[in-house]
Amino acid sequence: MKGEKMKKIINSMKLELAAESINESFARTTVAAFAAQLDPTLDEVNDLKTAVSEAVTNCVVHASTKSVLIECQLWKIADKERGISITITDFGVGIQNIEKALEPFYTTKPHEERSGMGFTVMQSFMDSLKVQNGKKCGTVVEMIKVFA
Repeated sequence: MKGEKMKKIINSMKLELAAESINESFARTTVAAFAAQLDPTLDEVNDLKTAVSEAVTNCVVHASTKSVLIECQLWKIADKERGISITITDFGVGIQNIEKALEPFYTTKPHEERSGMGFTVMQSFMDSLKVQNGKKCGTVVEMIKVFA
């Protein structure tokens, strides 16, 4: 893979929790504490917490799932660039139209006064966001945050 940056995985973790609203704050705090190993700035920690909060909330509200799986990897590239990769997977119904779901203000639950800004918020706080339907599960959200 000539010319491609090679990431060195420093540490990884998995967390599976019940898809309940009460666990959203636990998930975001856990990911932020795990990322602290790379000494991110306070703004970077807040960005992480906000994005994880939105992803977990989407699972709880839309997925009709019993659990949410969070997987994180801390990485470095040649002691210059460092960051975290976060994958949040639900085991629910999936998203019928991912392209539409990624549009700002789109919601499948307007009667619940949902803003439809979850994915937009994730995109604005992370350096990379990918959303796909899983092969044997509902939805997989992959996010990357590069630290300064």
